[in-house]
Amino acid sequence: MFIVSLLLVVASGLTHAVWSLFTKRSHNKSVFLWAIVMVTTIGLLPYLIRELWMNPLSLKAYGFLLLSACLQSIYALLLARTYNMGDLSQVYPIMRGTSTLFIPIGSVLFLRESLSGYGWLGLLCMVFGFLWLSGIFTRKPTSIDAGTVKPFLMALSVGLCTTCYVFVDRINLQHVSAISLLEVTNIGFMAALTPIVLRSKQIRMEWKLNAKIILLGALLNPGSYLLFLFAMQYAPVAHISPIREIGTVFATILGIVVLKEKQGTLRIICSILILIGILVISFFG
Repeated sequence: MFIVSLLLVVASGLTHAVWSLFTKRSHNKSVFLWAIVMVTTIGLLPYLIRELWMNPLSLKAYGFLLLSACLQSIYALLLARTYNMGDLSQVYPIMRGTSTLFIPIGSVLFLRESLSGYGWLGLLCMVFGFLWLSGIFTRKPTSIDAGTVKPFLMALSVGLCTTCYVFVDRINLQHVSAISLLEVTNIGFMAALTPIVLRSKQIRMEWKLNAKIILLGALLNPGSYLLFLFAMQYAPVAHISPIREIGTVFATILGIVVLKEKQGTLRIICSILILIGILVISFFG
């Protein structure tokens, strides 16, 4: 079953990278994110209502679902702002790399899962590649200003938020199905962005400019996390969560090839380094 989980997580990373590319290219990031999540939220709402009606949960379980929705609200706000700053290949590795660092550590400390010495070596290899991709080693000290620090801090915040909701969602999977959990996270995501979107008055404009991309993103966005939720049911979080960060490689390539971002050679080398770390964790972790 680990091979199945591995394939699910790689597919999750690819789909996440693609819809992130769509978000970066959109006109209004908040409206675009709201639109792609809105489609799925409406479609899955009857499923969530039916499951909760047929299988009532304890008060504690509802509390964890509420916590997951709240974390998704924070994530939505941070994500929209982060994509307004920096390149895709600048902020994406930091966002994904942060969770890669903290999720295995947290799963070992709090979920009683394990990671071998080779697993930790692969993890360090990945983190080193993420840091190089972020560009913090290639900048001169005199060039570090607010324009550099703010995107880094925002992306770091997104990564920390991702770390938190992955742990909470692992607990939630003990009480609800992956599809219902996805709907709960969508509701939290939508709740945070709705006031901003309504104030912007750009919903019609975004649909006019990116209607087909929004519909495609509406499939890829939930599909990415749904694949990961299914994978978590078959393998330990400490082992499969870092593998999902192969999306960093995909996003870096997309940023270089599609968005024509700079430092292509260095970032591709770093992507290979990350891939080596992924393989070490997959087969020896």
